[in-house]
Amino acid sequence: MSSKDLSSIRVLIADDHEIVRQGLQKVLSETSDLKVVGEAENGNQVIDMVQKQEVDVLVMDFDMPEKNGLDALLDLKQICPKLPVIILSIFPEDHYGTRFLKAGASGYIQKASASDQLVQAIRTVAQGGKFISPKLTEKLVQEITKDTDKQPHETLTDREFQVFRYISGGKRVKDIADELHLSINTVSTYRSRILEKMSMKSNAEIIRYAIKNGLIQ
Repeated sequence: MSSKDLSSIRVLIADDHEIVRQGLQKVLSETSDLKVVGEAENGNQVIDMVQKQEVDVLVMDFDMPEKNGLDALLDLKQICPKLPVIILSIFPEDHYGTRFLKAGASGYIQKASASDQLVQAIRTVAQGGKFISPKLTEKLVQEITKDTDKQPHETLTDREFQVFRYISGGKRVKDIADELHLSINTVSTYRSRILEKMSMKSNAEIIRYAIKNGLIQ
């Protein structure tokens, strides 16, 4: 998007909590160059809506029902590869920010900072830039300079990380297979890879790790 188009940045908001969507709407309504053109409650709605209407920037929650933020982002990069996506999350940038950026997101904002950063973030990504907080910039630099210092969960591929998240949330292999539209054998293979990479032996260890590192609530 060129700078001359900044008078009408069309924004789609995706969050499963109505009160959050209303709050974001209020923040954006106070600016003249941003226009909310739609709201979605889950990842499947996001996929459907971006294919049916013109959207310049998507602001999407990390945790949503039916299809979470990472699942939706990976699908969107296949369907609308040029659509800038800003991820909103209750988790700090250093927990998940780098993974989402590597998966194709244009920005990552903690919900606690959304009211202060969202407008600037939308304008930045609408012009083709990336919105990265100082804390996340530091994390990215650390990953580049100390690649061998990665935490165990950071060694997982995007698909392995999806399965890791479901396991840490207490889901069974069959339920995960249904959620990701994969076979039970395939999910079991991912689970085995996760346990091997993270030097663990059981789902209980995965859950304890996720709780200890603040990766779930």
